[in-house]
Amino acid sequence: MSQLWPGVYSSVYKSLTLHLRRYKLRQLIGHQTPLKIVVGASGIYEAGWIPTEVATLNLLRPDDWAYYFSKSPIDAIVAEHVWEHLTEKEGIVAATNCHNYLKIGGYLRVAVPDGFHPNREYINRVRPGGAGPGADDHRVLYNHLSFREVFKKVGFQVELLEYFDEHGQFHFQDWDPLDGMIRRSRSHDSRNKEGILNYTSLILDAKKAL
Repeated sequence: MSQLWPGVYSSVYKSLTLHLRRYKLRQLIGHQTPLKIVVGASGIYEAGWIPTEVATLNLLRPDDWAYYFSKSPIDAIVAEHVWEHLTEKEGIVAATNCHNYLKIGGYLRVAVPDGFHPNREYINRVRPGGAGPGADDHRVLYNHLSFREVFKKVGFQVELLEYFDEHGQFHFQDWDPLDGMIRRSRSHDSRNKEGILNYTSLILDAKKAL
């Protein structure tokens, strides 16, 4: 019996630590104006944005969203290379949760690997089960057609910011990183040099309209 106690203590400690992290996050959220959050931040975020991780805010768990945002609707959400780790059905659930807790006029800026990128090496690295870091956990390789539909289905108005089309042509419009930084992008990824787009993302803004 005594051999069980270290495991029990460890489990209780982890539970209490997570509870404290969630409580502190909710306190921070309640006092932040405007309320801008980064989901799946991995410790990377800009000033004025609140970072969250799956342990504290699970995109798929409605109770998490209600716990933090039932009294504090969100102005903006950023998710950089998160949706590809969800199945297609989970992606719609995640988009629904974001839509439910955004303010009218609020938006979600989201980026994923681009399935229409013309570079075969890029595709081999980002496809589900591919050779790149984290690709073993990728579930879907989206293109601008399929990804836009995820957000339109739940009521968002969608504006594409960066993407390759079916013919390998790159399209973009200028966007302000202060409205949501995406590092794996045309202008902010150091791998893009001398006009060669070695690494870009499919980036869109999904706005909650009236």
